Amino acid sequence: MNIPSQKIGLHVSAAGGLSNAPENAKEFGAECFQFFSRSPRGGGAPVITDEQADLFKKRSKEYGMESYIHTPYYINFASKNTKIWHGSINAVREELQRGTQLGVKYVVTHLGSAKDYVTDKKSSEVPKEAIAHAIEGLKKIFDTDKEMTTELLLEISAGAGAVLGDSFEELAVLLQGIGRDDVHVCLDTCHMFASNYDIRTPEAIEETMKHFRSIIGLKHLKLVHFNDSKTELGSHKDRHEHIGMGEIGKKGLAALMMHPDFQHVNFILETEHDEFIQQDLDFLRKHHI
Repeated sequence: MNIPSQKIGLHVSAAGGLSNAPENAKEFGAECFQFFSRSPRGGGAPVITDEQADLFKKRSKEYGMESYIHTPYYINFASKNTKIWHGSINAVREELQRGTQLGVKYVVTHLGSAKDYVTDKKSSEVPKEAIAHAIEGLKKIFDTDKEMTTELLLEISAGAGAVLGDSFEELAVLLQGIGRDDVHVCLDTCHMFASNYDIRTPEAIEETMKHFRSIIGLKHLKLVHFNDSKTELGSHKDRHEHIGMGEIGKKGLAALMMHPDFQHVNFILETEHDEFIQQDLDFLRKHHI
């Protein structure tokens, strides 16, 4: 019997030590969690001691939690600036190695922007040269002798400007170009919606996922970032909103959780930790299988 195994969680702080992340997730009543293993805005990654790694793994095991690292915001695999390009490669490789040290399941990354390749700054089209440059960089992540058991997830983008990975077709080209069985996809509900994939009704969700199945395939769907959207369908703006307070709405997000394609995928909230975060978690608890 194929029993659903959908877990729910949220992005939590690891301030004061990485072993605080599973503790913070437990306080929210989460079943899984995402965190930054370093500052998302830049700088080097602090060394993870064996003691820190052991405590992180001990707490995660004790609480029965799978975890995910989100890479820093400055990642850009389509940059013509060699410092940024190589820095992106090194940072994601380090995160995979750090994830391996901590027993983390996935590292989730944005892909960056092809703005260096476009002459029309208003254009959202990503040139083939930028895609090729990104694939080259993504493949270089794995040029290492160090063991990496943590797998990489490419996150769909909202598509503002010439941002990479805002369509199923583009993600499929990247996956095919990388050509590895340990690189998959993370779908963000807000980003999908902003990139003109309608998920407001059961019928729209089935149409969108039928397209996903044909272009990428369900074997590559490994994680969902669960957010409502402040902006309308096809806005190409990355503006997360609390569940039911945005343009997607509760009906669509509930239907998405119950759709067959998502029964073995975990859900991570990335909404703001304010007075509405518990309502978001309650919504997930109510609708998850």
